[in-house]
Amino acid sequence: MTAIPLASDSGPPDPRPHLARLNPQQRRAAERAAAAQGPLLVIAGAGSGKTNTLAHMVATLIVEGADPRRLLLLTFSRRAAGEMMRRVERIAGEAMGPAARIMTDALTWAGTFHAVGARILREHAGRIGIDPAFTIHDREDSADLMNMVRHELGFSGTESRFPTKGTCLAIYSRVVNAEIPLAQVLGSSFPWCAGWEAELKRLFSAYVEAKQRQSVLDYDDLLLYWAHMLDDATLAAEIGAAFDHVLVDEYQDTNRLQERILLALKPDGRGLTVVGDDAQSIYSFRAATVRNILDFPSRFAQPAEVVTLEQNHRSTQPTPGAANAVIGLARERFTKNLWSDRESTEKPRLVTVGDETAQANCIVERILENREAGLALKQQAVLFRTSHHSGPLEVELTRRNIPFVKFGGLKFLDAAHVKDVLAVLRYAENPRDRVAGFRLLQLVPGIGPTTAGRIVDAVAAAGGSLDALAAVSPPPRAADAWPATVALLSDLRSGAADWPAELERVRLWYEPHLERLHEDARMRLPDLIQLEQIAAHAPSRQRFLTDLTLDPPDATSDEAGVPLKDEDYLILSTIHSAKGQEWKAVFVLNAVDGCMPSDLATGSDAEIEEERRLLYVAMTRAKDQLHVMIPQRFYVHGQAARGDRHVYASRTRFIPHALLDRFELASWPAAAPRAAAGPRAAPAVTVDVAARMRDLWR
Repeated sequence: MTAIPLASDSGPPDPRPHLARLNPQQRRAAERAAAAQGPLLVIAGAGSGKTNTLAHMVATLIVEGADPRRLLLLTFSRRAAGEMMRRVERIAGEAMGPAARIMTDALTWAGTFHAVGARILREHAGRIGIDPAFTIHDREDSADLMNMVRHELGFSGTESRFPTKGTCLAIYSRVVNAEIPLAQVLGSSFPWCAGWEAELKRLFSAYVEAKQRQSVLDYDDLLLYWAHMLDDATLAAEIGAAFDHVLVDEYQDTNRLQERILLALKPDGRGLTVVGDDAQSIYSFRAATVRNILDFPSRFAQPAEVVTLEQNHRSTQPTPGAANAVIGLARERFTKNLWSDRESTEKPRLVTVGDETAQANCIVERILENREAGLALKQQAVLFRTSHHSGPLEVELTRRNIPFVKFGGLKFLDAAHVKDVLAVLRYAENPRDRVAGFRLLQLVPGIGPTTAGRIVDAVAAAGGSLDALAAVSPPPRAADAWPATVALLSDLRSGAADWPAELERVRLWYEPHLERLHEDARMRLPDLIQLEQIAAHAPSRQRFLTDLTLDPPDATSDEAGVPLKDEDYLILSTIHSAKGQEWKAVFVLNAVDGCMPSDLATGSDAEIEEERRLLYVAMTRAKDQLHVMIPQRFYVHGQAARGDRHVYASRTRFIPHALLDRFELASWPAAAPRAAAGPRAAPAVTVDVAARMRDLWR
């Protein structure tokens, strides 16, 4: 008898097998982005696989024939772009084999808004009236230049104190990025500076002129010049036509300038895909606005399609449930309901403690319990609204010899020794950069601010030629070190030492100055070695300086860090720095009104809503355990009118009574059971002084 073959019940083969591992919502987003029929908004809830989905979008475009050279991918860090490219290559390789490497290598327009902006400005510099060899100031250099101009205008000698250089730069940056008039910025964000409006206008005008004379752009200029360039219809059409697809990550973190750039590149939205989560918009202090993502669908004649990713792959189900309840009370949002198929009976815990000291002790005990149960310190994190909130905890961790690393503090480029070395390179790259020259020259023993200013002026008067240094007569105390400095700059400017060997030359010149200027020179030297390692991956000095300024490393030898002998350490982080991260156990400090929301962020409904989103971001970092800490009182020091005193706090308004069923309520220390009546026991020894004395001599 002949067997009759049965029809397969598996259905037709999947035309896009590289998407098979995605859930239905993720797959829909990837397929919809590849169609490029109109604008697309992907609302990616916390832990929903946003990065993986975006990587599959890009890979699908490449697999289906899109020219990678005509694809623009905008991220918020260079590391994010690098991670994205690695995933794209892996995903595309599953469908294309070895050819995928060639295609992904051609995807050269992937990076941060600021890095892409710098590249576009250099390419079109001649058409917009700037020098293509401009250098880029980081925030501290920009503040130093602002201070120079501030001093030249006489504002540093006013009878009533004029705003500091940092405040002036913050005001300037907010005006530029938020595209809000100065008077409005002063009224809403800097009311104590409102009386200086006319002087600030003069200062900012002179600051812009100084930057242009010196051929430098600051961080904000990279977006501002790009946006103004696209105001020209011809240039906008030309640059927009160079990209068939524009994909943007973390769209909730964009500001008005970035939105303006995207709408100029793709005014009809065709080929434009943005990915983000309105519930994680927490960077208004950088001029980011949640309105960009909330209003995106209505920005185009053909409204954007919205795809929502709701499956949380990070946390056990009770945590997304509690986070949904917290963000569900927001005044305006895209509706989504995070869920997880990771079941657990353990709810997030609301832990009431007496004060900050009890809070620190409670957290440390639970962290050590977790460690004994096999959970490494690295898999646990303590998050807080503001950096100083962790002070009592840091004291307790240090007392108990528990290593930790803290994020949200000093950054790599803020370290004095790193800035010194970079100033040498920047001045060699652009001798009109007054800030770099001023800093470099004062490294030479015997040269102070007055002499440094005179030398910088002489170089500027010579058209930016470093040959002018040979004619300088240094002060007697600088005579010995001056020839080596002139020779170094001359060689760097001429290219006598190939890149990246130039950086080693600078380091060797700087090492004697490092030892003279810093008692902990030995601790600082590894940062300079790290600079050389980073430089090895850059094709040129200009590219190195640009990339390092726009996306600096985080670590420095000055930062609260990890002793080299410890491979495991606890994570302490501000909530802002924790965004995008995840840990198995998370502790959220000070979930009380006054800390969350902060007293300084309750002046408007918009500020309060952002504080709610901060708590949501903190809660959704947890994979298995979430502890939200509620101290009942705080000790306030040194108030002139009332002295040191305790103030009492109440649970954050973002977790009202109606949401308490989402949490397990606990207190620390737990109430001890009452002992049965009986003979009174002898009191325990409080301090065994005798034992301590014996231990001294062992």
